[in-house]
Amino acid sequence: MKTTRWISFTGIGIALFVVFTMCLQVPVFENYYLCIGYIVMAVYCSTAGGLSGAAVGTLGVILYCVLTGGLRGMPGWAAGNVLIGLLLGAAFAVSRRARSRAVRYMICAIAVIIACAGGILGVKSITESILYAQPFGVRVLKNSYAFVADAAVLLASLPLCGVISRYAAAHSPFGAPAE
Repeated sequence: MKTTRWISFTGIGIALFVVFTMCLQVPVFENYYLCIGYIVMAVYCSTAGGLSGAAVGTLGVILYCVLTGGLRGMPGWAAGNVLIGLLLGAAFAVSRRARSRAVRYMICAIAVIIACAGGILGVKSITESILYAQPFGVRVLKNSYAFVADAAVLLASLPLCGVISRYAAAHSPFGAPAE
């Protein structure tokens, strides 16, 4: 994909991430809503690769936090999305080599759990531990609900990613999904 097309395509994804996150708020825990924007991030990881998916997740979170005034959690959430996007993009690329649809979904499901654990329980917790001078274990416990909710959204989005990737491979002016 050419640079201009990639930037435009990724910019659309960032906007969609913000819109989905702001407009579709489903409460699951006290003061926490499902981040439906993760569906957009997963689709971008699947169709355009990990770099585009990471950009959508990271810049989408930053823009969402700026627009809503929720800057307190932004640094850790944005940094965690870099790892999540890159790992999911790599997992989608690897899963395309599998012949069985069940194996493809298993690879992606395992990658979602590992990526969310690393991004939310790891990177987000470390970042917040440093920024807010709280013990790492406390941050991991506080972020555990985000891990469960965000992993659930990403796991639920896997079938949609498969459908959109197949459609993109056949009809997209940008070419086949990134490897």
